[in-house]
Amino acid sequence: MSEPSRSVALELSRERPASTHNGFFALAVLLLALILAPLAFLSGKIIAGVIAVLAIILIVPGFYMVQPNQAVAILLFGAYRGTDRINGLRWVWPWMTRNKVSVRSNNLISDSIKVNDLRGNPIEMAAQVVWRVEDTAQALFDVHDYRAFVIAQIEAAVRSIGARYPYDDFEHQEITLRGHHEEVGSELREALMARLSVAGITVDECGFTHLAYSPEIAGAMLRRQQAEAIVAARKTLVEGAVGMVEMALNLLSAKDVVHLDDERRAAMVSNLMVVLCGDQSAQPVLNAGTLYQ
Repeated sequence: MSEPSRSVALELSRERPASTHNGFFALAVLLLALILAPLAFLSGKIIAGVIAVLAIILIVPGFYMVQPNQAVAILLFGAYRGTDRINGLRWVWPWMTRNKVSVRSNNLISDSIKVNDLRGNPIEMAAQVVWRVEDTAQALFDVHDYRAFVIAQIEAAVRSIGARYPYDDFEHQEITLRGHHEEVGSELREALMARLSVAGITVDECGFTHLAYSPEIAGAMLRRQQAEAIVAARKTLVEGAVGMVEMALNLLSAKDVVHLDDERRAAMVSNLMVVLCGDQSAQPVLNAGTLYQ
């Protein structure tokens, strides 16, 4: 296709105002013709009566209604002539085709689909998308069925975003699907707007309504999560216990409370670590002698 032809095609697929008329003015003309037609025939003015009848036949098929948040695309023998967004009773020449398009917001919840995340784990995802038609010409003429197009592009965008991030990360070093809803949801919206722009559709809001591991690995991943959580908790507990033991030894030495040799120091560290890191309360053992007896 040559450059001039491509420019014409792009121009035709952009919405522009249609040249239509106020329906109430056409209604007044219709009422006048209805009154004049029988009077003309009764008075013998056949030509005037015929003109009045032709006016009635011409005016009646041209009426149409435009409701709030609705647009009507006007075509003349298959050529796009503009879009009428003026609410109320409207009128256009009867040989012009009228295609009504809703520009209201639509809420769509996609079906749950199976996706492999960044680490190859199968997960299930579903999204909720609030979308609306912004350019009626593109929605009608640039895609075959813009509603089916929206559904297909939502699934494609969800698959793309799901494969770009891991489902979860206990080390909190990566952006994850489960832990960063706002960031991932914002990226999903941008991806959808880029995909749906060819159909003249914009996305007002979107987010994930379902996000989980697939049933075949859900049990194993749950055990893995529990294990990683236990390891992380133990690591934090041990780090805290070591700090407390170090602080206790430093305070004892600084205040000259007791002088400990290496063996007694090791025994004290061992006892403190047992008390601080144990799952159950430590049971004291009374030593009536010394450490060496």
